[in-house]
Amino acid sequence: MTKPADRLAFVRGEFRGLGRSATPEACQALVDAIGSDLRELASAVSQLVADVEGTIDEAVVGRYYTGRAEASSFTVADRAVEGRAAEALEALRWSLATGVAPVLITSALAQGVRGIGKLMSARGGRPADLARELGMPPWKIDRVRQQMRGWTPDAVSVAMRAVAEADAGVKGGGDDPEYALERAVVTIARAARSRGRA
Repeated sequence: MTKPADRLAFVRGEFRGLGRSATPEACQALVDAIGSDLRELASAVSQLVADVEGTIDEAVVGRYYTGRAEASSFTVADRAVEGRAAEALEALRWSLATGVAPVLITSALAQGVRGIGKLMSARGGRPADLARELGMPPWKIDRVRQQMRGWTPDAVSVAMRAVAEADAGVKGGGDDPEYALERAVVTIARAARSRGRA
């Protein structure tokens, strides 16, 4: 989707699909803050729906996303599941410094690890068939396939546990959300490296 109007329609459709309403100003503010990454937009809509009661307005979007730059929670997750701990930590620190909400980062980490687990347990086949079976777009199947080489079911379990602990830490179960995220990123990257690739 290259046109801003398409991205705006996408965001409105995501809110509708989740049975929630958002003002036109809120949808525009979200597109302005997040940019063109559809995964980021969908994740942001899901997070807002999960955290906010009633109609989502521009003020709510502003509270979550003001000051956000081109740092991406999905960049953090992608580097972590690829076993690239140093790059994942660098992306994490940049994301936090530029205002990305910690809950969005745990959400992206969860999606990354869950995608590997889903694809690992799938029966195989063409990306289009897997996309239907797993509820993922075909381009994502290709990306996850590249990321999952050598992951084991045990490594996925370890990584999911790390995400759950980080989620609890970010949502008030710990004293330091940033440390909780860093620990999760390192644990996931180590689990990814257990696949025999340096």
